[in-house]
Amino acid sequence: MLIPVPLHNLRMIKRGFNQSCELTNYVSKALDIPMLTTALRRHRNTKAQSGLSRKQRMKNVRGAFYWHGSIKPAHHVALIDDVMTTGTTVTECARVLKKAGAKRVDVWLAARAIPAHQQ
Repeated sequence: MLIPVPLHNLRMIKRGFNQSCELTNYVSKALDIPMLTTALRRHRNTKAQSGLSRKQRMKNVRGAFYWHGSIKPAHHVALIDDVMTTGTTVTECARVLKKAGAKRVDVWLAARAIPAHQQ
């Protein structure tokens, strides 16, 4: 099962699309793997992660996501995001997915950003 990292509704309205969902849709069709786009949700409109330290990022996304609905995640889930820097967002999403019943969560990314202090 493929699951995109969700945007908060306000950010979705402002942007008009969820880039992670667009990637997930493409990968789902290319690999013939089902996707679920409505069950993992972001209920808190967090600040943008750019410019925040790792500790601030962890605090920013803690508790921002939840599992919605009666469908449980598959045993093996691929969480899809566009860019990962410190991994705090995908770590929080994976925590929620495992709490909802996933046994294995892989993270598939379009890009990996290197934090400035590691360059």
